[in-house]
Amino acid sequence: MIKSDYLKFLKKKEKVGKSIVDKIVKLDKLYLPLSEWIYSIYKKDNKIKIIGLAGGQGAGKSTITEILKFIFKKKYALNLCCFSIDDFYKTKAERIKMSKKVHPLFLIRGVPGTHDLGLVNKIIKKLKAKKFKTVLIPKFDKSVDDRSKKSKWQKIKKRPDIIIFEGWCVGARHQKDSELKKSLNYIEKKYDLNLVWRKTVNYYLKNQYKKLFNKLDKLVYLKAPDFGWIFRWRLHQEQKMKLTSKSKKTMSKTGVRNFIMYYERLTKHMMRDLKNISDLAIYLDTKHRSKKMKFY
Repeated sequence: MIKSDYLKFLKKKEKVGKSIVDKIVKLDKLYLPLSEWIYSIYKKDNKIKIIGLAGGQGAGKSTITEILKFIFKKKYALNLCCFSIDDFYKTKAERIKMSKKVHPLFLIRGVPGTHDLGLVNKIIKKLKAKKFKTVLIPKFDKSVDDRSKKSKWQKIKKRPDIIIFEGWCVGARHQKDSELKKSLNYIEKKYDLNLVWRKTVNYYLKNQYKKLFNKLDKLVYLKAPDFGWIFRWRLHQEQKMKLTSKSKKTMSKTGVRNFIMYYERLTKHMMRDLKNISDLAIYLDTKHRSKKMKFY
């Protein structure tokens, strides 16, 4: 039944489908084993669990959360609440203010320091409250680079059994000061010669973000084959957004290449730091299929 319902579910979601074989392989090798592992964690005490899901841009985090939500409802009759750290970016006005006060590079969304962590903590507290009331979770519109109106926010009407908190930097740890000195790319070399931007990002990771990530019960990390595939997958995301977004305001290939430079340092650091940050690492191939799963 799960396979049949799963294929019907994907057919509704996909405009351009992949082969049936790929879909079944992903179900058997990725979605079902991951679901069973998360379920086993929940069943230990039947209390709300917060599962972090991290991985580079375009690794498939949003797709996985949709499938997990579907499987948990169908197979386990459990309620999943899924949201992304991306939806908690500070507003454009707030980032403009930060770029003037701290460093110009904070105008660009993405790195630690550009999220509203106060709002994230507030939402998590509301979702875990015993006396549950409807919770509104923000949405960020990347096509206009600003937070969506409240009318478009996600509305959670039922207390969740499991919370999936996904995002490219979820669970990331700070770097040693010595690791910050060498510029990794053009952005750092040209605009952050005095290291103010990367040191500030690192400070946020070491303090506010660490406190937030300590609330996770478990962390799953999706490992791309290499950083080059992060670029390819992020470009694909942009091309997909161009087809579905009404504003059609999307980045070119060069724009995407420049944009991921802001994420490069921390993305590569997380790829190296796998065993220290994750409870389960899923090694992906170039088609987003699971090559292996490794527990830490």
